[in-house]
Amino acid sequence: MKPGTKFIHAGVAPDPSTGAIMTPIFQTSTYVQDGPGVHKGYEYARTQNPTRDALQKALAAIENGSHGISFGSGMAATDAVMKLLKPGDEVLATNDLYGGSYRIFTKVYEPLGIRFKFIDMSDAATISQHLSSQTRMIWIETPTNPLLKIIDIAACAEIAAAHKALLVVDNTFASPYLQNPLDLGADIVVHSATKYLGGHSDVVHGAVIVKDEALAQQLYFIQNSCGAVPGPQDCFLVLRGIKTLHVRMQRHCENGAAIAQFLRNHSKVDKVYWPGFADHPNHAIAAAQMRNFGGMISFTLKDDRLEAANRVLSNTHLFSLAESLGGVESLIGHPASMTHASIPREERLRNGLADSLIRLSVGIEDADDLIDDLDKAIE
Repeated sequence: MKPGTKFIHAGVAPDPSTGAIMTPIFQTSTYVQDGPGVHKGYEYARTQNPTRDALQKALAAIENGSHGISFGSGMAATDAVMKLLKPGDEVLATNDLYGGSYRIFTKVYEPLGIRFKFIDMSDAATISQHLSSQTRMIWIETPTNPLLKIIDIAACAEIAAAHKALLVVDNTFASPYLQNPLDLGADIVVHSATKYLGGHSDVVHGAVIVKDEALAQQLYFIQNSCGAVPGPQDCFLVLRGIKTLHVRMQRHCENGAAIAQFLRNHSKVDKVYWPGFADHPNHAIAAAQMRNFGGMISFTLKDDRLEAANRVLSNTHLFSLAESLGGVESLIGHPASMTHASIPREERLRNGLADSLIRLSVGIEDADDLIDDLDKAIE
């Protein structure tokens, strides 16, 4: 199936009991058994739920994997992946990444004996020099959050395979519409399905997708044993969101391109970070591994003061000042004080994340209205 058809049909089928075209919300905690251990495939809702099963099949299909595993949030999904490791193991992670990922790595898992190195992965050829005999995982985002750096997934996959390490790709910013890391050699794909997969700012959800059967069974065991599972209503909302992912992402990309060009031509804007620019670092890699360039943009002002950035952040009307991204409505945010506040300031600055950086999640409104909103706020 081509992507548009796959997003609508993959992993779901009419309900066999009623013919309902939409997957029912099985709002139950347990299932009646005909006899001890004699049941219809469902015993207890932490372990299995038909709504969740349908979503997990859909997630696997849209990422070209064999198994999808759903969680109560993107951080719960990240947590499950970290539980594949043991004390003494090492993770190489990109140094530009979501603040919540940095927080769980350094504040939760580092004290438990797992070591993390945060490095610039813009040139994949330099990654090997940071590997050690304890390296068990390479964790990347591409495009990264919030500087939109591009990392070569296929090159990282070769490095990880040669070292017998797992390559994990957080694909939240791109979504399966733009990029499929498993096709490029990644072992694990992680999503905050709260974002583009849900798409309507009304659900919190996380997902992990893999191809390897043994790895899938490990993750299902962690899902069931640790219990960070989503409710059936949340699964239903993500299933609904996936059905329109392709048409939403087309508009996100169109609007993102228009706004990136507007910002680059604005007299008061300094740097614009968007991988669709031909001079964006690793643009050629982005063009090769992505189908388009998305609706995430970050920028700084020539008046590079926090006060100037705050004026813009506080004066938009269509761009709502809020955390999160990937919804149909446009959002504006300040990474240093919002999504990335958990990263120490010195480290943020060292990685290129300025205090004045502004991040946009461009929605699917009319692009002219969004440009007018930003123009008035930047004046």
